[in-house]
Amino acid sequence: MKSLTVIKKTLDYLKKIYIEMRKVTWPTRSELINSTIVVIIISAIVAVIIYIFDLIFSNVLALIVK
Repeated sequence: MKSLTVIKKTLDYLKKIYIEMRKVTWPTRSELINSTIVVIIISAIVAVIIYIFDLIFSNVLALIVK
């Protein structure tokens, strides 16, 4: 009996997922490409900023330790 309840709940859950996925507005190809480019550029900028801070803190720490 328990296994039937689990199966029923699982099927109900999957049906609800299907219904919700039909409501999703998927991005167009150009929107997806533009968003990807923005993410890559911002990631590169953040990486450069972290690298600069790392250089600064490394040099400051090296001066303190000497």
